[in-house]
Amino acid sequence: MKLNSQINRVLIVGGTHGNEFTGVYLIKFFQQYPELIRRTNFETVTLLANPQAFSAVRRYINKDLNRCFRRQSLEDSTLANYEDLLAQKIDHMFGQNGENPADLILDLHSTTANMGVTIIVDNDEPFSLQLAAYLSYINPFIKVYNSGNSGRSLNSLRSLAKFSIAIEVGSVPQGVLNADFFLKTQTIIYTILDYLEQYNYHNLPAFPNTLVFYKYLETIDFPRNEHGEIQAMIHPQLQFKDYEPLNPGEPLFLTFAGQTIPYTANLTTYPVFINEAAYYEKGIAMYLTDKQQITI
Repeated sequence: MKLNSQINRVLIVGGTHGNEFTGVYLIKFFQQYPELIRRTNFETVTLLANPQAFSAVRRYINKDLNRCFRRQSLEDSTLANYEDLLAQKIDHMFGQNGENPADLILDLHSTTANMGVTIIVDNDEPFSLQLAAYLSYINPFIKVYNSGNSGRSLNSLRSLAKFSIAIEVGSVPQGVLNADFFLKTQTIIYTILDYLEQYNYHNLPAFPNTLVFYKYLETIDFPRNEHGEIQAMIHPQLQFKDYEPLNPGEPLFLTFAGQTIPYTANLTTYPVFINEAAYYEKGIAMYLTDKQQITI
């Protein structure tokens, strides 16, 4: 018999960025075969978040949808561009005060960076951390990134729900489907839904209560001149080395003239989203993280 359920509705979102095809085609697949994501004690719904951007094979039309969910923007009736209005519509549908509020949002993304299979949590909420710990226990190849105080818990689509988690896979080129990452993402979704079903039944499997994760420290931009033009590239020794230690004095950037710019901080960090294509416009070359282990 079902116990009092704490998760009543799960929203699976793909295509928040229209050129990230993994999530888009998983949503289309689940809409064709909804029985695969149906569970006994909560409702699962799907959303193709930015259909116009997907049709145009672009990240967005006017502005990044995944930066449009700050509360003041959602309540601003003067906003008129496509993504701002779309964010308000999504909030009206699935926000905590919406028509069909989602208790948990599962947000599907892909990246051009070598992030492998990454679970993203945006805060230290124990429920999300416990779910991340379970997923990394089931699949030791999964990495967990905690975006911490980077702002993602305030302006991302998944911030609409009380609980949220993102699946980020890569390296995948923009506008390309990768079967391996499609299947891995699909498997994780099923695992999450099974976990939530058992959570609602108060019948979670036993698993270690420790979690290793990488917590956001700061954003690093490319070296630029006074006109904002990039003056150096990710150093070849750092390229594709997401989640690997970056030690003081090691190469960070390489100028076009061949000069190495070293990492000058006095602590070892772990870069992620190294050389993400979509972040050039945002002034981001990588995020630096701190590797931590906690007991939940």
